[in-house]
Amino acid sequence: MSLQKDIEKDFIVAFKAKKDIEVSTLRMLRSALKNLAIDKKIEVLDDDDVLSIAKKELKKRQDSIEAFRTAGRDDLLAREEAEAKVLQVYMPAMMSEEEIDKIVDTVISEGHDNFGLVMKEVMTRTKGQADGKTIQEKVKKKLNL
Repeated sequence: MSLQKDIEKDFIVAFKAKKDIEVSTLRMLRSALKNLAIDKKIEVLDDDDVLSIAKKELKKRQDSIEAFRTAGRDDLLAREEAEAKVLQVYMPAMMSEEEIDKIVDTVISEGHDNFGLVMKEVMTRTKGQADGKTIQEKVKKKLNL
């Protein structure tokens, strides 16, 4: 089953169970997916497109969580954390630190020594299964920057 159909199914289940945060989060995600489908002039998106939208929305929530935490807005923080938890369900399993290290080492051993080129290649090879900040820290450490 495709990721988009999973989201639709989960939305219906959450709606029937009257889970407000899940319903609003999945409704927002469905809307973003619908907008992308309209832009691409297709009916059903592939899993890569769905995943990219879900990642963008999750990133927004994570940025909001950080901002609310520093501002001391606990009332808004709890909702954003709950929404992030709903979106996290659709993310692929993250790579371990060791796996990321191996990929970074491999890319550097292939002759890449420019930070930008190494980052681009590592991000391509991890396919969204590793956090960009973590990769950036590891690349800087390995390149002695």
